[in-house]
Amino acid sequence: MNKTYLNPPELFNSTDFGFSQIVVSGPGKLVYISGQVAWDEKREIAGKGDLETQVQKSIDNLALAMQKAGGHLRDIVMLRIYVVNYTDAAGTIVSEALRRNFGTTSPPASTWLSIQGLANPDFLIEIEAQAVL
Repeated sequence: MNKTYLNPPELFNSTDFGFSQIVVSGPGKLVYISGQVAWDEKREIAGKGDLETQVQKSIDNLALAMQKAGGHLRDIVMLRIYVVNYTDAAGTIVSEALRRNFGTTSPPASTWLSIQGLANPDFLIEIEAQAVL
């Protein structure tokens, strides 16, 4: 799938945080992935109380969902990231995980939200995605 990643100089350099300002893609198969959390297939949580572990498990779950849809993490064009009681330290953890998993050349666009809580009180983060294959 042909995608163009735009980070115009008139907007801040978001690739430092692991996401692009704009992603433009051509027609293709659209994939919508429900919010992924740090649960495994048995609903056991990875990293209870540990945001870094939960971020990575959520991204690992996104990768699995993309594989089942016929794609890869690189096909994701948009993320929505919900962080419980967001702090600057949490932002650093999320940014590092995004850069590690999506790189800094062509990461997806992204919106981050600080929220009071998620469906399970042990969840610290939930990440939903949209992709084009």
